[in-house]
Amino acid sequence: METIIAALASGAVTLAGVLIANGRSQAVTDTKLEELTREVRAHNHFAQRIPVLEEKLKVASHRLSDLERRAEQQETERRTP
Repeated sequence: METIIAALASGAVTLAGVLIANGRSQAVTDTKLEELTREVRAHNHFAQRIPVLEEKLKVASHRLSDLERRAEQQETERRTP
């Protein structure tokens, strides 16, 4: 009978230790998951902005080309008597 009681007590202590360790491990996992979620959201926001920046760069490039072409035309007009 004493052996059974000792085994039950040992099992209860072991179970309590496992539950405590699991709780701490779960807290660490939750913290890491929250951090990764935040990083993914930041990345997604950046990824959404890239096409907008590409379009603005394309427009600026066209404007620059137009200005260069206009400057060349004015230069040739000034040289022509």
